[in-house]
Amino acid sequence: MTRSVQQAAAEGRWEHFPHGADVGIRGIGATPDVAFEQAAYALTAVVSDPAKVAPEVGIELRCQAPDLELLLAEWLNDLVYEMATRGMLFGRFSVRISGARLDGQAWGEPVSTARHQPAAEVKGATYTALQVTQRGNGDWVAQCVVDV
Repeated sequence: MTRSVQQAAAEGRWEHFPHGADVGIRGIGATPDVAFEQAAYALTAVVSDPAKVAPEVGIELRCQAPDLELLLAEWLNDLVYEMATRGMLFGRFSVRISGARLDGQAWGEPVSTARHQPAAEVKGATYTALQVTQRGNGDWVAQCVVDV
């Protein structure tokens, strides 16, 4: 099942938080899956406006890790790798987490300097401020600092 950008925004949100010379990214949602999707939007937003990225090409990503924090870092680093090797930006995401495994999809298009106006290059997700937790209100938060 895929969701539109508008549906994803209704289910969660993303934000950046300050961190020295790098950028903190945070995804917030009703489930860890949605929080991871929102963290991916925040990752894209470091480079360009995710709403400007057309979901023309879909790719599948799978990763495993012993806990949710390391799984978040793996997910984001897989996205960074795909962005770099394919010369693409992604503007739509779908995540399913089952235990230690993440099955995800990302849709995007080749980078257009004129249209996307890339602001930075993300080199990778770090373990700095790495956290996946559930807040008292029930929302899940997935965050870390990315190296730019």
